[in-house]
Amino acid sequence: MDLFKTSSIHYCFDIPLALRMRPSVLSEFTGQKHIIGEGKLLRRAIEADRLSSLLVFGPPGVGKTSLATCIAGTTKAKFFSINAVNSNVEELRKIILEAEARRQSSGQKTVLFIDEIHRFNKSQQDVLMPFIEEGNPILIGATIHNPCYAIIPPLVSRSLVFELKPLEEKEIVFILESAIGNKEKGLGNYKIKADPLALKFIATRCDGDARKALNALEVGILTTPASSDGFICFDLSVAGESMQKKITVFDKGDDAHYDTASAFIKSMRGSDPDAAVYWLARMLQAGEDPRFIARRICICASEDVGNADPLALVLAHAAMQIAEFLGLPEAQIPLAQAAIYIASAPKSNASYMAIKKAVDAVEYERTQAVPVHLKNTVYKNASGLSPVQNNTGYKYPHDYEGNHIKQEYMEQAKSFYHPTQNGYEAKIKARLERFQQISSYQREKHGNEET
Repeated sequence: MDLFKTSSIHYCFDIPLALRMRPSVLSEFTGQKHIIGEGKLLRRAIEADRLSSLLVFGPPGVGKTSLATCIAGTTKAKFFSINAVNSNVEELRKIILEAEARRQSSGQKTVLFIDEIHRFNKSQQDVLMPFIEEGNPILIGATIHNPCYAIIPPLVSRSLVFELKPLEEKEIVFILESAIGNKEKGLGNYKIKADPLALKFIATRCDGDARKALNALEVGILTTPASSDGFICFDLSVAGESMQKKITVFDKGDDAHYDTASAFIKSMRGSDPDAAVYWLARMLQAGEDPRFIARRICICASEDVGNADPLALVLAHAAMQIAEFLGLPEAQIPLAQAAIYIASAPKSNASYMAIKKAVDAVEYERTQAVPVHLKNTVYKNASGLSPVQNNTGYKYPHDYEGNHIKQEYMEQAKSFYHPTQNGYEAKIKARLERFQQISSYQREKHGNEET
């Protein structure tokens, strides 16, 4: 069945409600005002039938296929729809050859909608390249992945890219109310009393996924017996049973995985313990490996807290080991403790910046030799070397006042570590400044003695 030949569908009620309610014209489309609102570029292009190749991406149930349906109902071009899951190069070539023949014979262009286009490998995507560049067929690719990562760059560069966002709660409620009242395609032939709180509950729990919301509404209505007055009461308890456990949109190899981990780290770095523990809970709820989370906590403790609170790294390491020992669900407790501690701790990235600068110096500057007085003497035949060769010039810091003596530790002195005034690092800064004072005093004393 071609999902885009909506005129041939008599809305058999064996078809899922989400498919029956799929819009066929832009006036029925709900949400995504940022790209298809009045006056927006994509809407103007669709209404003028001047569409160029485009890629749309976003999470499930936000209207990617529905948008293609609306384009199919608007364009005068020949419209083809395939799914990359069950398609192949042979089918692509057939459509492309037909598109070329159609343009030569009648001047009519072809629009090719490829759902889940990220399923095509690089070679399959390459087949489209020369024809998309010529504008026939016009490509509409839909994917849940960011095209910058899932689609070959030449194809991205030849297409407009639009991101579809999760639908807002009020938009989901509107879609549910429309389905309840629609007698031709929806549930309007049933006598339904829908509690607004129940609809709001579904709209909240579906995470902006209209398909999930409509599926929950349909199963709730169809499985609830009518009361004595003949009405089906869709209340909060029915809505709760229909939704069951909330499934968090989170694929370990997908954008949501990295986006959530990024939000978790940035919340700790930004000193927001509430946000940090929320993103932690979201990852755990979605089935993320606690060891992955623990590693992120350790990285943040060292990179963003550093010596401003050295205990943060100790606590992060302990949480990692304890979480491994306990396993879930108890592992979430030490992970939460460590995340909250790090989010609440004073921050310094001075150690992180120091190693970055040092690595750059090693990578791009002349390699410094180890000063003679710092070289190792604990090896065979070292005693036979000359005084210059066996580092007799080394000064043992513990033999001097303050356990410190100024001497050269690099051929060419460089400064990498710049401690802040935050937390414990202020004490480190003061200590290093004290070492400088001692060095100055020693230089003055040594100079006077020589005089």
